[in-house]
Amino acid sequence: MGLELRHLRSVCAIADAGSVTRAATVLGVSQQVLTARLQRVERELGGRLFERDRDGVTPTPLGEFLLTRARGVLLGMEELRRSTGRHVCAERPLVTLGGVACAVSVGLADRVSDLLPGVEVRLRAEYSPRALWDLLLADRIDAAAVVDYPGFPLNTPSTVVSDVIAVEPVFVAMSDRHPLAGRDEVALAELAGERWALTPQDGAGWPDCFYVACHQAGFTPRVLYSVSDAVPQRDIVATRRAVSPCQAVFPTGDGVVVKPLAGNPLHMRHLLVCRGESLLADSFDDLLRLAREAYHAYAGRRPHYQSWLSQSSR
Repeated sequence: MGLELRHLRSVCAIADAGSVTRAATVLGVSQQVLTARLQRVERELGGRLFERDRDGVTPTPLGEFLLTRARGVLLGMEELRRSTGRHVCAERPLVTLGGVACAVSVGLADRVSDLLPGVEVRLRAEYSPRALWDLLLADRIDAAAVVDYPGFPLNTPSTVVSDVIAVEPVFVAMSDRHPLAGRDEVALAELAGERWALTPQDGAGWPDCFYVACHQAGFTPRVLYSVSDAVPQRDIVATRRAVSPCQAVFPTGDGVVVKPLAGNPLHMRHLLVCRGESLLADSFDDLLRLAREAYHAYAGRRPHYQSWLSQSSR
């Protein structure tokens, strides 16, 4: 009973999502179906692929071994499909964009379609900037909007063109009933006694940079929740179970407020990276302009961020 590509995709989805429940939602299958797939793979390989705890799942050594090879197989199949598509539809060039901030990436893809009307533009959204970086270096995507963090810069080789789209501060999301919710800004050290909800590691320096900032502020954060989806993250914050570091463009409302951190101890750089051999490389300046337009259009829908920008520029 051999393994199929859907089994490899399922295992990778569970690892990326951090839980079977979230992965089932991403894949559009029931939790029972996905659990059965995982059990079949474990029977086939003769061991457990994940350790389970209250925060989700963590790959075992066997799981890490499989994940490394499964991702290679899936990337190879994607390249085969992509190459075949280009051969069949050679009269219409194809470019593939990647992005970690879906709203920004969608805006960029729309703008690139207008810039290059004779080109078919595809978009691949990933949680991990590192995954996008690997796809770019492996010639699976042409350009991507990625992020990096202070102390964890993205080092680009000479074969890749890159520039900064925007530098965005990291804010903190809290309940609108939190004692500090009425403040214009909050010092990170004032949150030393809080319970925290963090998004998982993204392979590019998060949440490592957050722990460094907390250490510099004199405390170690008490992290009770690891959540990769914005819906449970907002629910945890709104119900005062925890506070959470977030992007400045994180939406407010429904019991959640977003506050700047005094002194801006954390930020993230949004970067545009493009393969030098890509069809887009000759239009990189235009691509960068469109990426900045897409980011500012998205950020412009967040009044709390615009208010902070206007005050910080005085």
